Amino acid sequence: MTVQSTLRHSAAEEAIAAFFEKYNTLFRSRLRNTTRTSRLLATLALATSIILAAEGSRRWWKRKHVENEQGRKLVRTNSWLRHKDGSRTIYVPYKDGTSKVVIHGTKALTFEAHRRLFLNPPRVSGLGDGHVPSAQTKPGLNLAFLHQFLSLMSIMIPRWTSKEAGLLVSHGAFLMLRTYLSLVVARLDGEIVRDLVAGNGKLFLWGLLKWCGLGGFASYTNAMIKFLESKVSIAFRTRLTRYIHDLYLNDNLNYYKLANLDGGVGQGADQFITQDLTLFCASAANLYSSLGKPFVDICVFNYQLYRSLGPLALTGLLSNYFLTASILRRLSPPFGKLKAVEGRKEGDFRGLHARLIANAEEIAFYGGADMEKTFLNKEFKSLKNWMEGIYMLKIRYNILEDFILKYSWSAYGYLLSSLPVFLPAWGGLGGASERGEHREKDGRERTRMKDFITNKRLMLSLADAGGRMMYSIKDLSELAGYTSRVYTLISTLHRAHANAYYVRGRENELYSLSDVQGTIQKGFDGVRLENVPIVAPALWPQGGDELVESLSLVVRRGDHLLISGSNGVGKSAIARVIAGLWPVYRGLVSRPKNIGEDGIMFLPQRPYLSIGTLRDQVIYPDGEADMREKRKSEADLKRALEQARLGYLPDREGGWDTRKEWKDVLSGGEKQRLAIARLLYHEPQYAFIDEGTSAVSSDVEGLLYETCKEKGITLITISTRASLKKYHTYNLVLGMGERGDEWDLQRIGTQREKMHVERELQELHERLSQVEKWKTRHEDIEKELAKVWVEGGDEVSPPPYLKTEEEEGGGGSTAALSQVETDVVSV
Repeated sequence: MTVQSTLRHSAAEEAIAAFFEKYNTLFRSRLRNTTRTSRLLATLALATSIILAAEGSRRWWKRKHVENEQGRKLVRTNSWLRHKDGSRTIYVPYKDGTSKVVIHGTKALTFEAHRRLFLNPPRVSGLGDGHVPSAQTKPGLNLAFLHQFLSLMSIMIPRWTSKEAGLLVSHGAFLMLRTYLSLVVARLDGEIVRDLVAGNGKLFLWGLLKWCGLGGFASYTNAMIKFLESKVSIAFRTRLTRYIHDLYLNDNLNYYKLANLDGGVGQGADQFITQDLTLFCASAANLYSSLGKPFVDICVFNYQLYRSLGPLALTGLLSNYFLTASILRRLSPPFGKLKAVEGRKEGDFRGLHARLIANAEEIAFYGGADMEKTFLNKEFKSLKNWMEGIYMLKIRYNILEDFILKYSWSAYGYLLSSLPVFLPAWGGLGGASERGEHREKDGRERTRMKDFITNKRLMLSLADAGGRMMYSIKDLSELAGYTSRVYTLISTLHRAHANAYYVRGRENELYSLSDVQGTIQKGFDGVRLENVPIVAPALWPQGGDELVESLSLVVRRGDHLLISGSNGVGKSAIARVIAGLWPVYRGLVSRPKNIGEDGIMFLPQRPYLSIGTLRDQVIYPDGEADMREKRKSEADLKRALEQARLGYLPDREGGWDTRKEWKDVLSGGEKQRLAIARLLYHEPQYAFIDEGTSAVSSDVEGLLYETCKEKGITLITISTRASLKKYHTYNLVLGMGERGDEWDLQRIGTQREKMHVERELQELHERLSQVEKWKTRHEDIEKELAKVWVEGGDEVSPPPYLKTEEEEGGGGSTAALSQVETDVVSV
């Protein structure tokens, strides 16, 4: 054995040596036949290609390295890149590095084109009367569902050359391949059984080998079908999510209008965007498999069975389909409506938990855990009862469905498979082979066995396809519920975006959202209101409540305005109307553009602290890239914090890149001063401050106002503090008149204002003149309350410590009254 191995190795080496010698001879002969110039040019070309490839690889590696470093920096600083075409590049964490994602915004023309689909549905059955959005119809398998689904498909597949269309084509190719493999498997199954019955070992083993090879390819096909279905679902969700985000978060403030002006989705927009959208995309992607492939399978398998079993079997199969579909359709519960209601109840339950988290501190101060638990348990019980009702409905339906699709269809399949044996004249090709007289008995039985196994496999595959078609009725009903939810969200967003509010039975309603006639002018150097009613809008379709009948004023640069009045008279409402949060029903509102050097900035009552670093809190709503474009650095941010008396924050919190839950870290006064620092960073021309210093001490408040005025910022303050008058030029007093809807604009420091202050002083003096009388009456009441009676009628004197407290209390009251008198004299 050793000698033979050595000889074989020697022969192999000789063969290899002979091959290389032949190759070298051929190469040298060709090299001798080429000219020197050709060899030189070839050498230069080879060297150039090597150098260019090396340089290209170096540049690619350098570009990739720079991109990775940029991605890590942008992820750390919570920023992004903006491009000239309006697209944005964001980086998200991925494995050990980052992944680049380019987001292209939806064009305004696209919204205009889609508006007719979501606001003006065709007048067909199930879509309302053409004036009310079809989102308000009940979900179900009707024309409304078809219109809603096709409208959403126009968003998910914008064009046939899109990525989503390519994924669907690939998915369809694999589904067709799976159908073909099912036919091959059915035939191979019959051949294996035939060879096994015939005792042909070689063909039997060869059949098993083909079976294993075919099984591996079929497993890959099944895995790709599931993978592509997931990819289609993610692609659909990506399209819809970006579309909804572009429509939800824009300059039209739809995210505010959706919750405060339009009652189409209530407070549960997060439920629609997160959960309902995910379920809809998964169900829509699965619909392609649950309807498309079974339909193709039914057509192909029916044709094969028609050839094998004859026309009588095909007639029986078709009649069985229609009979089964009609029975299940008639006895099927309204799964679409049930799923839609279940989604709404899930959203309400989730909203209560979100409300608890958002207001945890306030609830803890009040000790309202038991009350909140009651609300949560009540809502969960409602959800549980509804889901249990759905499960009870599914029990009866599943019993009927399984019996028909699994057992009845199997028995019916055996009956049809027996047609070539018992009725060969009606049995197609199988009957023809049965009628053949030249075959022996054993050969006929083997052929009968092969045909039966093949037909049985086809029948089982056909039953599976038919079962999935029948199951898809339930899936379609659930998809109708998800479709209705998503369509409702997008139609409501389009309605808010276009201010196209429909009114039903309220044509004469005053200040209706369908009758907004006012005008907002942006780019004006100042703030101007001309005959503008201040109206608190109600949720659509109700009318609003008038707070101020007609307001007219002009604020120029340097004319600082203080808006004062009692609670509920509409002070903050003026800021909401000017900012565009509330509609301008009548008149004209002129204002500067948004945040910028010549713009206007609004500071709400509750300071908002975003997710991100300490730097992000100061520069909000800018990102770090925007800050760099404005040529500002951390030194400028530090200066703004120092001017807001927060210069210690970077050192205390660990630097500018520190990430914390800032709303819990900072105190109330620090939050308000951080909002002032944000104002000093942006340096707008005008600023609305709505109770922005209520948690700040009076001395620091004065310094903040003086700093803002030194920066050239014209202040419009909403406050009830009279001490802020000295920092403003005018005072707008609201809540005057009998109905409280009148106003008065006064210049601070005029003779009229002095007379008003003197009148207030006179009233205070009159009240102080009665202090002694009130003190005497107070002492008499205290003596009566301090008396204690016992059973014998004797009076028990108060304990010594109570006397001491009375003396101290009296001294404290006297001191307080003296302080009031001093304050009045100083005024």
